[in-house]
Amino acid sequence: MSLADKVFIEMCSDILTNGVSDDHLDVRPRWEDGTPAHTIKKFGVVNRYDLSVEFPILTLRPTLLESAIDELLWIWQKKSNNIHKLNSKIWDSWADENGSIGKAYGYQLSRQIDFPEGRMDQVDWILYTLKHNPQSRRMIVNMFNHDDLKDMGLQPCAYSITLNMTGDKLNMILNQRSQDILVANNWNVCQYAILLHMFAISNDLKVGELIHIIADAHIYDRHIPLIKELIIKEPFPAPELIINPDKKDFYSFTVSDFGLKDYKTSKQIKNIPVAI
Repeated sequence: MSLADKVFIEMCSDILTNGVSDDHLDVRPRWEDGTPAHTIKKFGVVNRYDLSVEFPILTLRPTLLESAIDELLWIWQKKSNNIHKLNSKIWDSWADENGSIGKAYGYQLSRQIDFPEGRMDQVDWILYTLKHNPQSRRMIVNMFNHDDLKDMGLQPCAYSITLNMTGDKLNMILNQRSQDILVANNWNVCQYAILLHMFAISNDLKVGELIHIIADAHIYDRHIPLIKELIIKEPFPAPELIINPDKKDFYSFTVSDFGLKDYKTSKQIKNIPVAI
């Protein structure tokens, strides 16, 4: 069993057993047929993944790593907020007629800020700090800009990271205000595991822990039977993450520079309903 599978099974079992339902509330999310999309949730879930041991991808069902990395690079490398620069349809519901998701995600990362080290965006500031002062305890990126929330197609769910060197390993905390566990959990875990590898490789550092903090970890009502079926499946060992050894610059990585060796999974869940 991979570590990611173990963490996922324990988290889902806890939510199903000890979670709190909002079925008595007038909730915002709706299913495609207009029915309220209620959830059962736990507050303040904390999951830890040691990337020096294995890559945290689920084997209970496939996670589409290429698509996850494509979205990651769209936000963190291209710093884009336009879906026409993304090779999937996952953001279409939140984009305007021009393809923009407003002042969200990549827009926030592209904003020029006056740091003590000079004027640059948040990503370049992290890269600069990792190069010149990797022991800094101030390496934080934040996309939840209150001044711009009204102009966002979707306010950031995964909204901040903190990087920290412990010994010779680079660690990351990912803060997420809300997460649809079935649809997005391992997708986000894999994305930010890749991001941590990118930051580490770009500065000749070793990877350590990814710590994922989810404020509102929820399972939608129509996902409950799917989750119950998923977590009783027999998991496989974790695959090996393969990274192109010739790539050392953060902005030179492409989707094709990452791959998995011996990735075995159970069958994919088809036609998962998504609440909007």
